[in-house]
Amino acid sequence: MKERLILVKPVKNPKISVIIPTLNEEKYIEKTLLALKAQTIKLPYEIIVSDGKSKDRTVEIAKKYANKIVICNKKGISIGRNLGAKYAEGEILIFIDADTIVLPNTLEEVYKEVRKKNVALVSCPIAPSSYSPSFYFIYWFYNQFSKNSIKVGRPQIAGMFMATKKKIFSLVGGFDENLKILEDYDFSERVSKFGEVKIVESTFVLTSPRRIEKWGKAKGAAKYLGIYLAYLLTGKDIGWKIYKPVR
Repeated sequence: MKERLILVKPVKNPKISVIIPTLNEEKYIEKTLLALKAQTIKLPYEIIVSDGKSKDRTVEIAKKYANKIVICNKKGISIGRNLGAKYAEGEILIFIDADTIVLPNTLEEVYKEVRKKNVALVSCPIAPSSYSPSFYFIYWFYNQFSKNSIKVGRPQIAGMFMATKKKIFSLVGGFDENLKILEDYDFSERVSKFGEVKIVESTFVLTSPRRIEKWGKAKGAAKYLGIYLAYLLTGKDIGWKIYKPVR
């Protein structure tokens, strides 16, 4: 696998590395990066954009805000996240999607929790960035599902926002690059063997419901449910032909 590292403005001794996998995200990436630059946390943190050779202005925009950019010839969201982690210097890794916007206190609140000795993985509630009562219901349902999955001992945390310790990430071997989808749920379960999984309620993030908008709300919700049930029953990501990977 060939990759190229671009050092834009390296951070000295960062405590946190924020990793964003991208592929043709010029419509979303600037808002995501601006929100990350406006954090209240006082500790040094770096922003790493891990790109699968975008053909639009994603990398050009990222150079304005990111500290490091990794460009890889091979596409795949697991590959992107793993490559970002490879060049991360922070003891805490935060993974965020290119269309997800954090609140000003998000890194601070998440860091407080994930740095604890007994904690392995942290996330927070997720809300849609487009206003619609039905969108809010869909994401409310996901948030409840996530909390309950932790309670039953099978954590299912979405990769649009999650944080873990770098040493735990290394212990589990990162994200499974053989999985085209649901790699985040697989990762959550493996990481949970090394400590608690927690949802921080003192902050939240906004994410684009672009998939659901494209499919239609009812059809989108049904697709997500079908894909997850197939994974639950077979242990495999057999629903990837329905949910075409975008990164």
